[in-house]
Amino acid sequence: MREFINGKKRAFKCLVLLVTASLCCLLSACRESLEPTASVSEGKYLVYYLNASTTKLVPQVYEPESTAPKELVEELMDQFIHVPKDLDCQSALSDKVAYQGMRLEGQVLYVYFDINYSSMKPEQEILCRAGLTRTLTQVEGVDYVSVYCGDQPLIDRLGSPVGALSANDFILNTSNVNAYEKTELTLYFADETGNKLIAEKREVVHNINTSLEQLIVEQLIAGPSQAGRYPTLPSDCKVLSISVTDNVCYINFDAAFLNTALTVGEYIPIYSIVDSLSEMTPVTRVQIMVNGSQDVMFRDVVSLNTTFERSQDYIGGVQ
Repeated sequence: MREFINGKKRAFKCLVLLVTASLCCLLSACRESLEPTASVSEGKYLVYYLNASTTKLVPQVYEPESTAPKELVEELMDQFIHVPKDLDCQSALSDKVAYQGMRLEGQVLYVYFDINYSSMKPEQEILCRAGLTRTLTQVEGVDYVSVYCGDQPLIDRLGSPVGALSANDFILNTSNVNAYEKTELTLYFADETGNKLIAEKREVVHNINTSLEQLIVEQLIAGPSQAGRYPTLPSDCKVLSISVTDNVCYINFDAAFLNTALTVGEYIPIYSIVDSLSEMTPVTRVQIMVNGSQDVMFRDVVSLNTTFERSQDYIGGVQ
């Protein structure tokens, strides 16, 4: 009788282990489908599109038929331009722009568009450039992407050639809950007068996959932790997207950024961001957008249709 009972127990334990293993496999599969940016299996690639509100890039897994580099690039370009109908996304490339071909030399892929590329809105062009580079540099042998407008290299807003771009030139959010590190930040908040900025040192433990630029802006939104410092950004403000290229940080906020409830000078929120970023990162200029648009007057005084450089004029507040 005892052997029978022990046999039943062993059978029950085996059943529990089998069910547990099955559940783990199921959860693992669900996690992979929900987080396509975490890893892509061999033979599959990520194609980057604009989300429905055109505020950020979203990756979608695609399994191409081609394997040869040039044919694979053309297939990925076709996917990049023509969004599948079942996706709630849109192409980062304006439908007014014509793709004219590509040329692969060494590790650099030259991608050619017609002159209409230069007429794209700056905020969309930056996202297009990032999505294009992130998509195509996944192809083996392609380390850089160089964009041409007509028969000329792409020029930035300051008239300088953009040059060859790598995936690392564009910082996009990823998720890895198991990797953290400690970083000391220098953040600039308002002083008691609201017209000057004062520094605050802060140690932050953060996910290593969160860009330093994203971390700094999020900490500014969280507000100061030391006495004598006052908030510069609304606490309900959200960062819709953030990217860096050519040492320019492009930040897209939601409409809460325009909240005028804070009693600080008109330029204080802007230079709180600019001076904090330039203190800790290679960023030299900042372009601020609201809901994807830079054609915004901040507090009816400051035009956001420009890039802002670090300024010492607002640093040195009353402690």
